Amino acid sequence: MSTIIDGSAGITFPNSTVQASAGSVLQVVQIKNTTQASTTSTSLVTTGVSATITPKFSTSKILALVVCGGIYAQTQANYYSLYRNSTNLSADNLGQLYCNTANVLTNVTFNILDNPTTTSSTTYTIYFNASSGTTYLNLGNGGVTTIILMEIAG
Repeated sequence: MSTIIDGSAGITFPNSTVQASAGSVLQVVQIKNTTQASTTSTSLVTTGVSATITPKFSTSKILALVVCGGIYAQTQANYYSLYRNSTNLSADNLGQLYCNTANVLTNVTFNILDNPTTTSSTTYTIYFNASSGTTYLNLGNGGVTTIILMEIAG
């Protein structure tokens, strides 16, 4: 049995698995969603927008890049978070929109580096809430929400 070290591919172990150099991007998953969602809930609820990735290694990290598009708010605060399966990845909200004037249409972006420690299929879902009134996701022409998941070798 031999171990092969290749500067571009990483290390191939005797069981034929390849472990890339730490920090290397192993795979990328991207979703775009234009389905309108809304809530009046003051608790975090799902937007229905999610992306799924199956990490190659349990030591990998997942970098999630999120753009919530077509956010419409009425004189209120809106909060956004990302869940891995059923776990909220932030004790605080990852994104927030507060407007002190009526009727704002904008985007909210946030990023998080997660350590799921699994090689099982993993789903990341955007959640949101409204402090008062109704908040919308993907409202109007061009309202697009995007999630990009990158597996980073650990």
